[in-house]
Amino acid sequence: MTQKIIAFVDGSVYSASVCDHAAWVATRTGWAVEILHVLGRREGAARTDLSGSIALGARTALLEELAELDAQRARLVSHRGRAILEDAHALVDKAGVTEITTRLRQGDIVDTLAEQEAGAAFVLIGKRGEAADFAKGHLGSNLERIVRASHRPILVAARAFRPISRMLVAYDGGPSAMRAVDHIAHSPLYRGLSVTVATVGTATDAVRTGLEEARAMLAAAGLTAATEVLSGQPETALGELVETAPYDLLVMGAYGHSRIRSLIIGSTTTAMLRSCKVPVVLVR
Repeated sequence: MTQKIIAFVDGSVYSASVCDHAAWVATRTGWAVEILHVLGRREGAARTDLSGSIALGARTALLEELAELDAQRARLVSHRGRAILEDAHALVDKAGVTEITTRLRQGDIVDTLAEQEAGAAFVLIGKRGEAADFAKGHLGSNLERIVRASHRPILVAARAFRPISRMLVAYDGGPSAMRAVDHIAHSPLYRGLSVTVATVGTATDAVRTGLEEARAMLAAAGLTAATEVLSGQPETALGELVETAPYDLLVMGAYGHSRIRSLIIGSTTTAMLRSCKVPVVLVR
């Protein structure tokens, strides 16, 4: 059975980038692409109930009219959702991907992910949603929920796709970072990319040993990796390295080893997602 990539699109400015990143992953791995658009439970419903103050004689007719308006709104929302999916399908198809499915779902995005995640190798989502132009300093409201809920690596698409050849791996020696290195070593996605494994802190023997273990794990999988120790605050030092090197992709654990993973995304991870202008792969 072919593995698949789940790509969430919402019609925002990030949707085209999600499609471009999905096509990049699919062409490198041979995985199928499943494009999902989720309608919230309340989309298409009237925002206020206007019937309560109406005189009794007119109430029945008005309720029928309001019900028809609600039905019209629901149809329009559904038509918009299908149009979003058609556009997304066309973008991925244009990139040469042949195995593409689209699904329109209603309900909660996390519930939808739980239903569709079986058989998925990757989940893709934009950094922000439909209010992206008005909330540039904030993450999309669904992003953290999906990171918490998903059991798959998550690729958070940048605002626009650009060719990917150099990747930076943020490594702190914790379980989440170690799983990120293991993920890279066993995935066909990263074959042929230039890899650097970097940590932030003091270059002690223990730190260098940890980096060497990560490098050796990648080498055993046929990936040549450089290592680097940076000074400063993790989010600042890593962000500057991504921009100045420059790197095209950042891979990191979703949770730092000092964080309670069930409660919060690691603070460095959240800061990197907010500020980083390249796509970020998060590994649980």
